[in-house]
Amino acid sequence: MRTLPDRLHRTFFRTMSLLPARGQGRFLQRYFDWFHRNPDPWRHAVDPYEAAKYDATLRHVGAGEFRRILDVGCSEGTFTLRAAAAYPGADVVGVDVSDRAVERATARAEGRAAFVALDFLNQDPGGRFDLVFCAETLYYVGREERLRLACGRLRSFLAPRGTLVVTHPWPEARRLHGFLDRDPALSKVGERVESGNGRPFAVSSYRLGEAAG
Repeated sequence: MRTLPDRLHRTFFRTMSLLPARGQGRFLQRYFDWFHRNPDPWRHAVDPYEAAKYDATLRHVGAGEFRRILDVGCSEGTFTLRAAAAYPGADVVGVDVSDRAVERATARAEGRAAFVALDFLNQDPGGRFDLVFCAETLYYVGREERLRLACGRLRSFLAPRGTLVVTHPWPEARRLHGFLDRDPALSKVGERVESGNGRPFAVSSYRLGEAAG
């Protein structure tokens, strides 16, 4: 069950999604630049919960040959760089709406991954990807109409037979992943709920059909 601050947080972002998509994107850019006024505001690099979530996400994918990997909502690149280490043969790109976050990610990457400031609701990262990650991001897009758009955008970044992996709090993930579950172009290939740490989350994966995209 979400706490009162969580519910207020979700209500705030649902209200902001009443803006047109481009206006919402501009708002999110300003908000997350402000939020990143101090480095690593979510403590991604040091929080044991985040480390456990990253490990669970990569275990869910397992071994594979991926040429291009995209991390949507990468913040300062902590998970992106883990993915780059897990798949050293891939070109890895992290995108985030915050310029500040991307600047910090780029500074620490040392060429292991590329980072781009990008509003994924309205902008394309360029080309298609064999593996796309999106974690702790979809609740920021707000109401159902905008969530449908966001899920469609994530699918559009996939190469044929590409894999999309989304990770969000459970049971909220049932709603956040719902449009992906119902997308006829996607096949759900796995889902795991991790609950041992008292903050349950779900990792779900989908594959795009050969003819889709």
